[in-house]
Amino acid sequence: MSPLTLHWENQRAFLAVLRTGSLSGAARMLGIAQATARRRIEALESSVGVNLFTRSPAGLIPTETARELIAHVESMALAAEAFNRAASAEAIAGGGTVRITSSDLLGIEVLPQLLQPIGRAHPQLAFELSVNNRLEALARQEADIAIRTHRPTEADVITRRVGALQIGLYATQELLDRYGTPTSLESLARLPMIGPDRNLADIQTLSARGFPFAQQHFQLRSDNHLALQAALRAGIGIGVCPSQLAARDGLTRVLPDALDFAVDVWIATHRDLRRIPRIQQAFDALAAALEAYLDERVSLPAAAISDVSRKPISA
Repeated sequence: MSPLTLHWENQRAFLAVLRTGSLSGAARMLGIAQATARRRIEALESSVGVNLFTRSPAGLIPTETARELIAHVESMALAAEAFNRAASAEAIAGGGTVRITSSDLLGIEVLPQLLQPIGRAHPQLAFELSVNNRLEALARQEADIAIRTHRPTEADVITRRVGALQIGLYATQELLDRYGTPTSLESLARLPMIGPDRNLADIQTLSARGFPFAQQHFQLRSDNHLALQAALRAGIGIGVCPSQLAARDGLTRVLPDALDFAVDVWIATHRDLRRIPRIQQAFDALAAALEAYLDERVSLPAAAISDVSRKPISA
C-alpha cells in the first residue's frame, strides 16, 4: 500500500461513519450525498486492502482494523481543523475562530457571560467552546486556549493564573429557615446535604479540609458539578459552591470559618499559537475578563468586563 493512494476526504468519510454509525449520518455530517460517502469508504477500503465496516441492523460496525485506526484519523482531523483555523484569511488578518476548552462548571456557568462582551468588543473573533472534563491537549492543538483548575504541565505551554474560585458551604435561605442554621461541622449531620458520589478527587479534597463525610446525611450525591449546582439552587441541601456562583444565585454562606479554601483557575495556550493574532487577542481578553470575574473585591457588570477585555495583557 502506497501512502499516496490515501486521500483525506476518504478518511474524513471514515471518521464521519465512525461518529454517526451509518453512511446516511456521515453524508449529513459532511454535507455530501450518501452515494459519495459510500464511494469514499469503498475507495479507502480498497487503498488499505481490508474491510473497515460490517453491516448490521444497527448500522455499520467498525472492524478490528478500523478500531485500530480511530486514534490516527482523529489526530488527523484535529490537525486539519487547527490548520484551517490558522490558515484562514481572517486568522492572518487578526480574526477567525478560537477553540476554547474548559470544564463543565466553568464552561457553562462562567464562560458564556464573559465571552458575550468579548465577542462584542472583538466582532472579528468567533469561538468554539468545548465543554467537558477531559483535558484536551494544547500540545497537539486539540484546542487553542484552555481554562483549567489545575496548572497545565504540557511542554511549550504558556500558563497564567487568573484568580481563584473561593469555595465554601452554601444553601438557600429557605432551606436554612426550615432546618435551622448549623453552628459546627458536626451539626451538619442533622441537615440534608448534597455532595460528591464516587469522585475520589473531590472526596479527598473535602476530607483533607476536615469535612466529616462519614457523619453526613446526603440527600443527593453526584459527581457532576453542574448537577450539584442545580441541586443547591433548588434547595435540596447544603453543599460546597464557589462564592462567585453563590452570589449570583442568592445562596447563603454556612460555617464560613469551618470550610473555606481556594481553587486556582489557569488560562493556557501553546507557545506557538500565542503568536497568532486571533489567539493573542482572545487570550488577553479572556484573561482580563476572568481576572475581573474572580476578583472578589469587585463585582463587574458586563459593560465593565467588555471594557477590560479590550485591554491587551502580555503573557
